Amino acid sequence: MTTRWRPLLEGELASRAREAVDSIAAVLATESARDAADRALLFGYLAMTGDDANDYAERSERLLDDAFDALATTPMGPALYGGFSGVAWVAEHLAGEKGDGDEEIDEILEQTIAAPWKGAYDLISGLTGFGVLAVERLPRSSAIRCLEAIVDRLTETAEPIGEGLTWFTSPDLLPMSRRERFPHGYYDLGVAHGVPGVIALLSDAYRAGIRPERARRLIDGAVRWILSQRLRVSGASCYPAMVAPGFEARSSRLAWCYGDAGVAATLLHAARAVGVEEWERAAFEIAAHAAMADPEESGVKDAGLCHGAFGLAHIYNRLFQAGGGDVFAGAARWWYGAGLDMRAPGRGTAGFEEWAADSNGSSHSGAEFLTGATGIALALLAGITSVEPMWDRLLLVSVPPRAD
Repeated sequence: MTTRWRPLLEGELASRAREAVDSIAAVLATESARDAADRALLFGYLAMTGDDANDYAERSERLLDDAFDALATTPMGPALYGGFSGVAWVAEHLAGEKGDGDEEIDEILEQTIAAPWKGAYDLISGLTGFGVLAVERLPRSSAIRCLEAIVDRLTETAEPIGEGLTWFTSPDLLPMSRRERFPHGYYDLGVAHGVPGVIALLSDAYRAGIRPERARRLIDGAVRWILSQRLRVSGASCYPAMVAPGFEARSSRLAWCYGDAGVAATLLHAARAVGVEEWERAAFEIAAHAAMADPEESGVKDAGLCHGAFGLAHIYNRLFQAGGGDVFAGAARWWYGAGLDMRAPGRGTAGFEEWAADSNGSSHSGAEFLTGATGIALALLAGITSVEPMWDRLLLVSVPPRAD
């Protein structure tokens, strides 16, 4: 049984959030159609929550048309983030039961993920991301076949370690800067590029009855491995970003992409989908540690969903709505306020800028879902409306109801 989504923000904080959403929408309505699918997702949710529902819905449809036009004219890979799978996901999510049933994307993905698999397994650009699209397109037969193949590829590439199992990120899949630091690769503990994302995706497959025995074995082993990686001495996060032979594991920053908040959300996702109370207790304990951590140690430098203030705010809001208690409501409100405080009128997109770690710490504006203004606006909407933010299935933090 699901719990009705409740607006978390009140008073001045809610007013500031509403004004920020309206300002972002106004800017994104007049700028070019770059990041059209991300903008379509935002305007689709504004249509569910705003007074100008028809205008927002029409704008969302036009932007989605722009996104598909770009697919026809611009070479684009299959990645969920930055590729055609992401455009297809937004279209499917906004259409819901009104979807036209076009299976061409699924057929392309089936060809893409044929064995033997040598590519990435992660959410951003690999198997896990393809699986997120397949889950969204269930119960179509083509989506079922695609998800079955993904579970098979994840089974084939899983690596047993001790009593658990995990997935290895080989150096040839790393950007050059990280490859120089980890010339032999590593095991990734982040939702964006690592094992927690796999756990959440496999949990969705299990819940849908896709290769259930195989998926459950992988989930059990991966959860055991994740829990075994907890640091004895930690900072803001109990978990490192990655582990590799010959390198000392250190506490990660606190974020969705890496660190305790994302790890806890995906563990709770698995606990609810599979029905394991022990995992749920562990998830809330890890999340509570994160919620009570010193913000100065978090490593947060901007406002976006990926590694910023509103990513943490949204996860804590999710955990609160899932029955986690007032500690998460308080943490969510604090991070919503911190994100709004980062707003600088006249700069970026409606006052919000992205911090770019690869450009000497400089900032730039952007409309992207993961790091920019569309994700910020969606997170703020989730704080001030009663519409459940199911868009966060893209982040694999949408906590399902408890399994029977």
